[in-house]
Amino acid sequence: MTVLSSLRQDEVDENARSSYFNLPALDVSVAFPQATPVSQFPPCASDYYQFDDLLTSEERAIRMKVRQCMEKDIAPIMTKYWEKAEFPFHVVPKFAALHIAGGTIKGYGCPGHSITASAIAVAEVARVDASCCTFFSVHSCLAMLTIALCGSEAQKQKYLPSMAQLNTVGCWALTEPDYGSDASSLRTTATKVEGGWILEGHKRWIGNSTFADVLIIFARNTTTNQINGYIVKKNAPGLTATKIENKIGLRIVQNGDILLKKVFVPDEDRLTGVNSFQDTNKVLAVSRIMVAWQPIGMSMGVYDMCHRYLKERKQFGAPLAAFQLNQQKLVQMLGNVQAMTLVGWRLCKLYDKGNMTHGQASLAKAWISSKARETISLGRELLGGNGVLADFLVAKAFCDLEPIYTYEGTYDINTLVTGREITGIASFKPAFSAQQSRL
Repeated sequence: MTVLSSLRQDEVDENARSSYFNLPALDVSVAFPQATPVSQFPPCASDYYQFDDLLTSEERAIRMKVRQCMEKDIAPIMTKYWEKAEFPFHVVPKFAALHIAGGTIKGYGCPGHSITASAIAVAEVARVDASCCTFFSVHSCLAMLTIALCGSEAQKQKYLPSMAQLNTVGCWALTEPDYGSDASSLRTTATKVEGGWILEGHKRWIGNSTFADVLIIFARNTTTNQINGYIVKKNAPGLTATKIENKIGLRIVQNGDILLKKVFVPDEDRLTGVNSFQDTNKVLAVSRIMVAWQPIGMSMGVYDMCHRYLKERKQFGAPLAAFQLNQQKLVQMLGNVQAMTLVGWRLCKLYDKGNMTHGQASLAKAWISSKARETISLGRELLGGNGVLADFLVAKAFCDLEPIYTYEGTYDINTLVTGREITGIASFKPAFSAQQSRL
């Protein structure tokens, strides 16, 4: 038997292929002219209970401003960047022009919006693209908010104005390879030295980390054994951040591994308001509201896409919207969007009054993301074969929802936060019996 070299085998395979093997794919609008792809985003059709009536004129104006930007500037390009798993840096000035970074933060060049306005902005970004929403949320709702709530006055003055304009981009590093849900047990260390601190450790799954200008790092103080926070600047000696490859969801988001090898942080960049893990809850309380609004926005977009698609696509001589089974699924999706929106809205109002509890925020995030899973799965069914193409949004949203279902508290962890609140019993760790089993 003659064994061909790999180079020779490639030549044989190339000659055996058709003359059209390497032709570029047809544009989806040419290949499938019966329905409009997501690059031309559908009009909003999901506000069935007229939620807009509950918003102030300012909140409605923010909603429309963000919606118009996302539909015009992001929808035409997001599928290409999602497929390549690359970030569209050229659209950052578009986000900056919206003046929504910093959300509820007052002063320092930040908008000082109501919590509802900030949540609405998050939903409108997520309605078109969840990856862009995650980029924005990590920067605004985690990095900026941590500096605003836990930083010194000098740190706020130094960092927030530039971050509000997106001239400086932030990331937020809590999660580690060994500690995800059990984040309070993190191992990254901060050791006091003359004039500052030495950070050692490894962070994982950190959004924006590969290109962030400032990195909010949480580490264990080796003297007090408590969690402290630090502002680390990009390119600091000993700091590296590398992209995590092969994700199936939020592919535009540049999640990374951060390695800290004897990284020096001056005293002026120690976040004075973070002295224990409990201090992170000041940030997570707000951030969890925003994360709850991401799947609301995604479900709105998927409903809008299905609503248009069912009226355009025809089978058996009739539009898909004419079939009873399809109408039932579409109505179920619509009902979910109304319920999710109203739960999210109520959560904002509880926060405004100072009455929101951690359990309420966790229940909202867990329940809304669960209903979004159901809603987007129904959309996936309605689109048939096109339901697995990113060109029609639903497949992309289906994949993008999975990391959102997991981050900032998995469904299970968030239910346990609420469970502890309503029963008074914490059940995060198994209770091992001190008595040895007789078996």
